[in-house]
Amino acid sequence: MASEKPILYSYFRSSCSWRVRLLKEGGQQFSAEFKAVNPMQQVPALKIDGIALSQSLAIIHYLEDTRPNPRLLPQDPKKRAKVRMIADHIVSGIQPLQNQSILKQMGEKKMEWAQNCIASGFQALEQILQHTAGCYCVGDEVSMADLCLVPQVFNAERFKVDMGPYPTITRINKALLELEAFKVSHPSRQPDTPAELRA
Repeated sequence: MASEKPILYSYFRSSCSWRVRLLKEGGQQFSAEFKAVNPMQQVPALKIDGIALSQSLAIIHYLEDTRPNPRLLPQDPKKRAKVRMIADHIVSGIQPLQNQSILKQMGEKKMEWAQNCIASGFQALEQILQHTAGCYCVGDEVSMADLCLVPQVFNAERFKVDMGPYPTITRINKALLELEAFKVSHPSRQPDTPAELRA
């Protein structure tokens, strides 16, 4: 029996979904059945290999374990720990604080709140990356950390965060956006991207 094609439940502007799109192309949201796939009703969620997964890092780890080409976690334990540290810094320490569900509660102060949350996280991230970066977040190989960085910089730009104080973040992001995987997974090129926002 042929295996079913994976289904990625996504949203064009979701930074969490973008992390996963970098691994597997595609993405539509089927809201009728979506709550059964992910009771939290958050994207991304992935139906693959007969299971349903939610949470971007859990999805990335599963794909790394089952389809490790290209590798997103270095073999070296110290580098691997640095990749996970940077990914967690973004995924747990920055992104949830400026997520849409939080911003809705902030009312008129949502822009200021998002800017402050991102700037605070980027100040620490800039310092970390000054010690770990090569071409990319950790050395010269694209890793899970890079999958998290680019969508978060996109959010920062969307919320008009001044990127001047973060030259390392800016340089790495620019290098990553020149790679084909980051181009095709960009929010401006998704099936559900509104026509006026398409690239």
